Amino acid sequence: MYEAVIGLEVHLHLKTRTKAFCGCEADYFGAPPNTHTCPVCLGLPGSLPVPNKKAVEFGLKLALALGSRIPERLVFHRKNYFYPDLPKNYQISQYDLPLGQGGGLPLGERTVRIKRLHLEEDAGKSLHLEDRTLLDLNRAGSPLIELVTEPDIHSPEEARLFLQHIQALVQTLGISEASPEEGKMRADVNVSVRRMGEPLGTKVEIKNLNSFKSVQRALEYEIRRQTEILRRGERVKQATLGFEEGSGKTYPMRTKEEEADYRYFPEPDIPPVPIPREWLEEIHKGLPELPWEKEKRYQALGIKAQDAEVLAYTPSLARFLDRALELGQASPQALANWLLADVAGLLNERGLSLEETRLTPEGLSRLVALFERGEITSRVAKELLPEVLEGQDPETLVRERGLRVVADEGALRAVVTEVIAAMPEAAESVRQGKLKALDALLGQVMRRTKGQAKPDLVRRLLLEALGVG
Repeated sequence: MYEAVIGLEVHLHLKTRTKAFCGCEADYFGAPPNTHTCPVCLGLPGSLPVPNKKAVEFGLKLALALGSRIPERLVFHRKNYFYPDLPKNYQISQYDLPLGQGGGLPLGERTVRIKRLHLEEDAGKSLHLEDRTLLDLNRAGSPLIELVTEPDIHSPEEARLFLQHIQALVQTLGISEASPEEGKMRADVNVSVRRMGEPLGTKVEIKNLNSFKSVQRALEYEIRRQTEILRRGERVKQATLGFEEGSGKTYPMRTKEEEADYRYFPEPDIPPVPIPREWLEEIHKGLPELPWEKEKRYQALGIKAQDAEVLAYTPSLARFLDRALELGQASPQALANWLLADVAGLLNERGLSLEETRLTPEGLSRLVALFERGEITSRVAKELLPEVLEGQDPETLVRERGLRVVADEGALRAVVTEVIAAMPEAAESVRQGKLKALDALLGQVMRRTKGQAKPDLVRRLLLEALGVG
């Protein structure tokens, strides 16, 4: 029996106004190539880097949220390596005194341990054509957090879930948009395969995976590949691999570098930066409720465990739900049901995010409350949802259109009599004990009352009229 052992290296673009060590705007996405550059991020002689305080603060927020140990001072190092799209030809990073060490991220019933997280600058971007390569240096020098896990993950599905949880955490903290489609969240994976209970196998690294789906597919292929090698009695070779989206296969890029190959040495242009404990305490006090804390609170309110997890780790839904809960108009589980089923379905159908609609917590709460109080039927509520999504007030719609539940037994008995007369075969089937036919009669009554009849009342009246139990 073979087991995969997986560690992740996650690169997160920080949502700062300027780059890591200069005053260039860090929001380069969509800008013309090479327009967000200056002597510092171009590595021109005589230019001096200055650490971005906001980037350090954002890194400390993440370290505190993960329970990492934080040093008394911040030390930067030069990581020497041939970067074709980083003009200095070295990267300002951190080595033996990173921003955070240790800590962990809850994942289901257990915790994935964090080895370290450090602050560094990003490289630029290369565009390879047939006979030449074009460089865009807008990204060069952008602030990154690199987060490295211990090898605590054992399946591609767990790796994907971990990345989704990290994305939710940094979005909740407000430090990164963490959008893989914009290159603001990337991952490298280290994976080895071993027989259960044996020492760790030879690991390979798969570089520059830019979507959760790519991480999962690359791991699935690589675990199969390594397992087959071991079954043949051969040894896995240590290497750095790429992943080809089209074929779904990994391919060799280069032999794996060791730590010594990077020739780390302290950055001579940046002296050690103290991290005052008072500043740390201030940052810690300002941390928001974290996703796993939110998940526990939702469960305590009576929301089902699976729903609570999805809501807590989807920041846009969590913000919306929290504002709706403050209103106290509808029950927590009912709000969760509508957000995760009806609202989510409508958003998927229209290709919209929640923020792109005019749906408000007040609007959804009023709609759900009308349904919970029995003032409108489920059918009416679902029919009104698209208009509520566009900012309409559900109470006004119900009042102006006369959509409140019909609970007048006299009026409903007349409709029930008409339906039974119109559907004699179904009525006889019910009398013979075939209660499935009752649904056809019920549906017809609901249609004739435009979905406004109270379903449980209609069911009772039908059974009475048919002389059944």
